[in-house]
Amino acid sequence: MSIFYVIIGLILLVVGGEFLVRSSISLSFKLNISKMVIGMTVVSFATSAPELLVSLQAALDGSPAISINNVIGSNIANIGLVLGITAIIGPIAVNKDFYKFNWPVMMLFSLMLYYFLYNDNVLTFMEGLILLAALSVFLIVLIRRARKEEVSLDEVDDALAEIGYGKIFIWLLIGGAALYFGSDLLVVGAKDIAQNMGVSEGVISITMIAIGTSVPELAASVIAAIKGEKAISLGNLIGSNIFNIASVLGVTALIKEIPVTEAQILSRDIFWMLGFAGILLPLVFMPKKFILSRFKGVFLFFGYGLFIYLIFKTTV
Repeated sequence: MSIFYVIIGLILLVVGGEFLVRSSISLSFKLNISKMVIGMTVVSFATSAPELLVSLQAALDGSPAISINNVIGSNIANIGLVLGITAIIGPIAVNKDFYKFNWPVMMLFSLMLYYFLYNDNVLTFMEGLILLAALSVFLIVLIRRARKEEVSLDEVDDALAEIGYGKIFIWLLIGGAALYFGSDLLVVGAKDIAQNMGVSEGVISITMIAIGTSVPELAASVIAAIKGEKAISLGNLIGSNIFNIASVLGVTALIKEIPVTEAQILSRDIFWMLGFAGILLPLVFMPKKFILSRFKGVFLFFGYGLFIYLIFKTTV
């Protein structure tokens, strides 16, 4: 029954994420928002909704390890698994905004999370408030920078650009409902599996749950890559990692403080997250410069495979 809950939960998360992404993109283009901003904000927030609901549900159920490791594991999966697969499908050109603004902001939020957790082994209400305030500043600066960009609909599915407000609203309701029930089933099933396998909730959350809640990012990025919308693809992943830390853990900490209950979160897991985030910059400047080539995608993908292998090797 636990496996059944997890499978149904994952299916609902995929369905909910797809409806949320499609409706969000449609609404954004009706409001004439540039594609990079869509990727960094609207799509990122939409694809981070599963992490948010799973983390809230886990924290309220008294499982803080699931809440924290879900975010850390999802950020690792976004770069190693999702970005790796996306780059394998097609090389991604990287512009100067990546290393001048987007990547530094992602690293800043990642280091902020490490400092907050390392300081007292708990993410407090005030720290959650600081994360949300920093996110607000980031969004304001991002939108101001994006005002100089031209809005283009050339590479966007005409069907999504022409969807009416009524249909967008219905899609949002379907997506929200599917994400809510999917997150609930996923948490319940994962906790049961962890108990049956004799491993910690943290291990299950940083692997199984993290991959499950990263499926919307994977779907959105792969579809964007296939269609050639690389601005949405790369922006979605960087933005999603920022939203996972700032909005997911920020909001969760406002509702209930998140203590670090498993030592490996600070001794192992968060360093993997920082490592995957940090390796992106040298990869961008390696030959081929300013291109995330298929070879670099393979490197990220196998790096993620090594991470999963070591996680289970040291716990089973």
